[in-house]
Amino acid sequence: MADDARNKPLYMISVAAELTGMHPQTLRVYESKGLVNPQRSGGNTRLYSRADIERLELINQLTDEGINLAGVVRILDMKERAEEREREMEKLRARVRKLEEEVHEFKMQKKITALAPRDGSADPHQVLRGLLGGGDL
Repeated sequence: MADDARNKPLYMISVAAELTGMHPQTLRVYESKGLVNPQRSGGNTRLYSRADIERLELINQLTDEGINLAGVVRILDMKERAEEREREMEKLRARVRKLEEEVHEFKMQKKITALAPRDGSADPHQVLRGLLGGGDL
């Protein structure tokens, strides 16, 4: 699911509570402790996104396993930092791929330039035919 769709505020607190199996007051407490930050409508109604619901489900799972809220905060922080690092890594991978393509193109241009006569006497099409093994252009 795209991040924009995951972060779209859709659910009022009663629906979010039902979806997560939590009491609305628990959601308010989690918000006051900074564990979740639902957006607000123009009328100041809390609106939870799919990402908020998933986060609340994770909080629920962790607390069910006996982890206190301080531990949950640490785990959520580490999870967010790991996700940010993964996004950075993907950007770097894409950049490396692009640079590899540019280097390959540069090397090909260098080879072609090295094989082409420097005096300008040869027809460029004929040089390319020679490089391509005599094939038609």
